[in-house]
Amino acid sequence: MPNLQNYKEALDHQIFKVISQAAEELQLESYVIGGFVRDFILQRGNAKDIDIVAVGSGIDLALKVSELLPHKPKVQVFKNYGTAMLRAFDLEVEFVGARKESYSEDSRNPVVENGTLEDDQNRRDFTINALALSLNKSNFGDLLDPFNGLEDLKTQLLRTPLEPGITYSDDPLRMLRAIRFASQLNFVIQKKSLDAIKENYKRIKIISNERITEELHKILLSERPSKGFALLHKTKLLKIILPELTALEGIDEIEGQRHKDNFWHTLEVVDNISENSDNLWLRWAALLHDIGKAPTKKFHKKIGWTFHGHEFVGSKMVYKLFKRLRMPLNEKMKFVQKMVLMSSRPIAVVDDDVTDSAVRRLIFDAGENIDDLMTLCEADITTKNPRRCKKYHNNFKIVRQKMKEVEERDHVRNFQPPVSGEEIMKTFNIKPCREVGIIKDAIKEAILEGEILNDYDAAHQFMLKKGKELKLQPQ
Repeated sequence: MPNLQNYKEALDHQIFKVISQAAEELQLESYVIGGFVRDFILQRGNAKDIDIVAVGSGIDLALKVSELLPHKPKVQVFKNYGTAMLRAFDLEVEFVGARKESYSEDSRNPVVENGTLEDDQNRRDFTINALALSLNKSNFGDLLDPFNGLEDLKTQLLRTPLEPGITYSDDPLRMLRAIRFASQLNFVIQKKSLDAIKENYKRIKIISNERITEELHKILLSERPSKGFALLHKTKLLKIILPELTALEGIDEIEGQRHKDNFWHTLEVVDNISENSDNLWLRWAALLHDIGKAPTKKFHKKIGWTFHGHEFVGSKMVYKLFKRLRMPLNEKMKFVQKMVLMSSRPIAVVDDDVTDSAVRRLIFDAGENIDDLMTLCEADITTKNPRRCKKYHNNFKIVRQKMKEVEERDHVRNFQPPVSGEEIMKTFNIKPCREVGIIKDAIKEAILEGEILNDYDAAHQFMLKKGKELKLQPQ
């Protein structure tokens, strides 16, 4: 429940007394505003980021605060933006002068002028982010709430301080922030505000992909990401940002045969995985695991709808999507690609007659990511039929047990060949060549197929045998 009475306790930290003293010495008004106030009232843990508004120079106030603090922290000054930042105690404090803004049609970067606290609160994105606590000695701790944001916190409503159409058109990133806050806080966006997002959705095109991705990450990391993605879809923003996802929506029917709606199924998978993992990149894998189904969908009279090779196609699409959204094209992307590519593999080793070899190959191919892969596959169970749901979950328990037994015996996770390429070259007195690779691959295959044990002696003997077949003489 929101803490609607004791918000003055938010200012108990020593830093606020120092800021108040600095503002008094400079004869400035100062206020703490925005997320810190909001989150304290919502009791969302201890915020580490604090925004301070000064009616006057925020940079001067930051420098004075640093001067008054015993450890004299370094002040980072951003003259172009009229802001400054310092780290004190365990907090990051940003200072800005109160300002008013005006926007042009083709940019979210405003023309900024000095303003009053009222001007500054008017330019805030939502009423719940316009709440300010006074740091002035005359009214220290008083709440300034010109738009009734306290009531909106109580009723869990997201509203813009001014006309929503203007707010979103001026800075279209606020449309994503509205949806992100709705998802993170489990708030409802006011109907008038939601309608304004639907009207202005095309304006999102002037926002950089880096900023868009930042908001997508936060939506994905919320407790129930489907709420945010459903709102992105409802407002048509998702079609611009992630068309690969919206392409999955819909159910086709031919000759009485239908397939499930893979878009809404995907959102269920993301919610399922979010109950078990906070790993952002595993959540991305859940969001993208079926994107290859739209381009691979086909209908066959005898067998109905198929999506052959959708995992392979989807893993290739991941690269293009990450590149477009300016996400990292490093190990994080490769992890998502790998999860998408392997997302159907575990189900293939459920059958009673499956060989240990197939289980070994699954463990080998997934390597250190095998547990994440299993978590993804279990999250992919979205059937509403209780009997089927129980059966599928039991199947994956069987897979996990099989993997445990095989791994304990054969140790193929994070497999390292018992015989190295250097040893092969030394044994046969050869330089790097094709034969070295052939022998190494043959040893790996023999271990995975269960022909030999995963140990040095067995691999060494197999190396000698394979060398002989290749007409190599041991030295």
